[in-house]
Amino acid sequence: MSNFIVKKVAVLGAGVMGAQIAAHCINAKVPVVLFDLPAKEGPKNGIVQRAIENLKKLSPAPLGNKDDAALIQVANYEDDLEVLKGCDLIIEAIAERMDWKHDLYKKVSPFIAPNAIFASNTSGLSITSLSDGFSDELKARFCGVHFFNPPRYMHLVELIPTVSTAPHILDQLESFLTTTLGKGVVRAFDTPNFVANRVGVFGILATAIEAEKYGLSVDVVDDLTGAKLGRAKSGTFRTADVVGLDTMGHVIKTMQDNLKEDPFFSSYATPPLLAKLVEKGALGQKSGAGFYKKVGKDILRIDAAKGDYVPGGGKADDIIVRILKEKDPVKRMKALHDSTNPQAQFLWAIFRDAFHYIAVHLESVADNARDLDFAMRWGFGWSVGPFETWQAAGWQQIATWVKEDIDAGRALSSAALPAWVFEGAVAENGGVHTAQGSWSPAKKTFVGRSTLPVYQRQAFRATLTGEGVADGKTAGTTFFEDDAVRIWHQNDDVLILSFKTKMHVIGQGVIDGINKALDEAEKNFKGLVIWHADAAEGGAFSAGADLQSMLPLFMSGGVKAIEPVVHHLQQAHQRLKYANVPVIAAVAGLALGGGCELLLHTAKRVVSIESYIGLVEVGVGLIPAGGGLKEAAVRAAKEARGNDILQFLKDYMLAAATANVSKSALEARKLGYLKQDDVIVFNPYELLHVAKVEARAMFDSGYRPALPPQVEVVGRYGVATIMAQLVNMRDGGFISAHDFKLGQMIAEIVSGGLVEAGSVVSEQWLLDLERKAFMELLNHPKTQERIMGMMQTGKPVRN
Repeated sequence: MSNFIVKKVAVLGAGVMGAQIAAHCINAKVPVVLFDLPAKEGPKNGIVQRAIENLKKLSPAPLGNKDDAALIQVANYEDDLEVLKGCDLIIEAIAERMDWKHDLYKKVSPFIAPNAIFASNTSGLSITSLSDGFSDELKARFCGVHFFNPPRYMHLVELIPTVSTAPHILDQLESFLTTTLGKGVVRAFDTPNFVANRVGVFGILATAIEAEKYGLSVDVVDDLTGAKLGRAKSGTFRTADVVGLDTMGHVIKTMQDNLKEDPFFSSYATPPLLAKLVEKGALGQKSGAGFYKKVGKDILRIDAAKGDYVPGGGKADDIIVRILKEKDPVKRMKALHDSTNPQAQFLWAIFRDAFHYIAVHLESVADNARDLDFAMRWGFGWSVGPFETWQAAGWQQIATWVKEDIDAGRALSSAALPAWVFEGAVAENGGVHTAQGSWSPAKKTFVGRSTLPVYQRQAFRATLTGEGVADGKTAGTTFFEDDAVRIWHQNDDVLILSFKTKMHVIGQGVIDGINKALDEAEKNFKGLVIWHADAAEGGAFSAGADLQSMLPLFMSGGVKAIEPVVHHLQQAHQRLKYANVPVIAAVAGLALGGGCELLLHTAKRVVSIESYIGLVEVGVGLIPAGGGLKEAAVRAAKEARGNDILQFLKDYMLAAATANVSKSALEARKLGYLKQDDVIVFNPYELLHVAKVEARAMFDSGYRPALPPQVEVVGRYGVATIMAQLVNMRDGGFISAHDFKLGQMIAEIVSGGLVEAGSVVSEQWLLDLERKAFMELLNHPKTQERIMGMMQTGKPVRN
């Protein structure tokens, strides 16, 4: 085996995409140099420097830690081309003009190192045409690498070879993109707009055509085609606004210019409404107006007939909402197909158009159906791919309905469905996805998954409807399972604890599960990993305490009935901390309140970069009581090493008092929720593998838990100092009177109570302070208002 290690990346072009690709390389600790033209005025690298400054202002943030912007090396094409010789990967990301790209390639190609990979981040230009003029040797190292915007957050990267690209180049680049940058790679053919944009933009155009046919406004369409269909909650037209209507127009024009023989060519016409908006300069979110316009607090929508903005807020009909909530996909699709409701007919029409299009075009855009489905899931935010949707809804029945609509002239093209839809292996297996692989029309067989070594790091790869393979919910050997947890293993030496509660909230069932898992791990395993089966699919690590389950206890027995549960939680967390085998928290997504406290008590954390961690109890009028404040006091005392503990305590205290949640794992480390030796993983599908590796390594190196510390605290002095700051915040109107009370309680706990400065206390002393304050607050009317408000609306109440 030979390693392909990217020691340095060059990004050519400091525009929106180029700068953000560079930022994500820095997130992943990959040194990067960002190039652009020399500035005509001021510093020569001014264009790049301004782009880097802009990275700090963008939302969502391209950088996991804004301070890391300074790590991006600046360069220009006039003075710094020699730097390219030290780069292993060069990504070109300038404007979508073939002539401009060719001019740049002539300038940089003499400086590209002999073994470097050269790639273009084009969204749709021909990769083969881009390589015209290259030597054969450079052609072999050139390909397309299409990141989706924003590059940090979008999982998809399309990898597009030319006929000359050496296979090992693609393998090396796919491995780097997958594990180092955390991406889901789909290999696309060199066709206009590749896979995701080809299918996705057709879907947007088809939606616009069908919406006009059925007389639906843009806000109603977005409500129908967003979260209710398992797609991006922004829907269709709001997504176009975010992307930019000029960008959308450019992608559509690529299809118009290059797909004149396409049987769906008539559908590629620029929608008249889109053309009018672009003409007026209404380019979407970046210009302040597009299909939508924000005026004050109101969101207005464009009215196509009036050509002006009117109040929005249109929603799906109640009958359609009920149909879309039907869990059986066969019944759901039949209800849409058979209904006379215009919204149902619209939804059936866009499904039919999508099924028709992907069946006709699969062979020309992708190697197999799996790649097309993943492209739509990872690039357009669909929870289920179009082929998966078709297969789940009944392959043969859907095929028959689509054919009927084609024959009746209701479809967007008269092109017939390919023969493989109705006969042979696909028909016999009820669809394109099987345990053997996914259908490839060109190869006339089911194609299995990539066998690149990098995928051995993914214990459970992204699953597809129809594959029938075991996933993290069913795989392995179960030791114990109930409604709250599953305790299991992969027939090896590391035990796994998975929560099954909604948002993986923590109630008595989970607490009992933690204790059961620890008992078994200490007897028979090298370690325990806390990992959830939906970790890579946007699930939470834990949204905290299960307030809903506590309500009946509170109603029947008052505060006293709650106290034992809090005590059990504290003791379970202490058991995690002092377990005789290493406990690893494999974290992705939200880790809030009790979820944050849980991970603080594990021996080590393996964390997806997209993890949002914080102690948020003040939002429901409470204080952390699962050991989170105790850990703040313990860590501050340890870090101070004889210096003023209060200086180390303030950040922990302020984060808890303001419910500060990290916007990335990198920021969580900065806030103190993660330690320097915790592992940050970029591909969430690798979490379980890495966590188990860490557990084994710790056990095999003679793991012993730390001895319980005696904690030096700041006492009355610390409380008084913190309170002075809280008084200023209250009197300045930054916090409410109840927030002030919560802050005071937090200050007293992290300071060790009203004892003398320099006093030494036990962890149990601090836990008792937490629990006492928590119980007092549960009886407080303001806290009860906050709890009820959160349970009813899901939003914090400020009172």
